[in-house]
Amino acid sequence: MRLLVIEDDPLIARSLEHALAPLGNTIDVFATCAEARAALSHDRFDLILLDLGLPDGDGLELLAELRGRGDTTPVLILTARDAVDDRVSGLDLGADDYLAKPFSLAELEARVRALLRRSQQRSDNRLRLGRLAFDPETGSSSLDEAPLELPRRELLLLEGLLLHAGSIAPREILERRLFGFDEVGTNALEVYVSRLRKRLKDSGLRIRTFRGLGYRLEDDAG
Repeated sequence: MRLLVIEDDPLIARSLEHALAPLGNTIDVFATCAEARAALSHDRFDLILLDLGLPDGDGLELLAELRGRGDTTPVLILTARDAVDDRVSGLDLGADDYLAKPFSLAELEARVRALLRRSQQRSDNRLRLGRLAFDPETGSSSLDEAPLELPRRELLLLEGLLLHAGSIAPREILERRLFGFDEVGTNALEVYVSRLRKRLKDSGLRIRTFRGLGYRLEDDAG
């Protein structure tokens, strides 16, 4: 999954990144409303972790903007404001959950997993297509219940394709998932698509290319 962390405390931001990245997530961290707005204007995220007390504005204003334009990305508010009125305001504006600082990383991880399950309308954490499964919680994949060992970026690519199963995964979204905001060569994504295709050979699944648009993972048996 791709998570957007909007947090101006460097220590907390690093802790969030270190806790959530090993679970198979790609984490983008920004410290201001302005930076977050820029990222949200041209990228899609699976979950937003939002601090309220930001240097250039209130996180609730950013939340209101998101919901006002119909953006339904799940939002987990992380804040030192623990008054009931603050929690009510955040939830009324469209937040999906609220966690007061200080919090345990175990509870944070559990809430993140629950929100991601809900957003993908899944009863458990695993993404599936045909004989293939991916577990975002453990960052592991399997084929016919047997472990499918993949390097990190191939796992990220597999997850991105499974999240869009049945539809085209846009090229720019896959590039962001694999490479973040780094500059990448024009053929960088194709390299990993080619590698993953080879690993899925004889699996009944194929990665179909839609030139100029992106890729779709398909189950030939379906």
